[in-house]
Amino acid sequence: MTYGVRFPSHSTENKFEKILSRISKKNIQDEIMDAVKSLAGNPFPYGEKPFKKLDPPVIFYQFTAQYRIRVRDYRILYDVDKDRKIVWVLALRIRSEKTYK
Repeated sequence: MTYGVRFPSHSTENKFEKILSRISKKNIQDEIMDAVKSLAGNPFPYGEKPFKKLDPPVIFYQFTAQYRIRVRDYRILYDVDKDRKIVWVLALRIRSEKTYK
């Protein structure tokens, strides 16, 4: 059950890459990219990089993130189209002290 992992738009991909490039440690960048790639095999991972269904979903422009996975202090927000077998990567966010205030 392999899924395609894609960005819904070129601007979404550019924003993701911009945030990724600002991360100073190469090993964290690699972990994030490995997590994104792993969504192709299992869009609902448990364990080391657990996913979470977002309630309520987070809206980015016309796109809605239903899920997130955690990689250290970063969150990858995404949605899954089960019918077309596509994981739509929507955003990369850093979790800071202000995130949940």
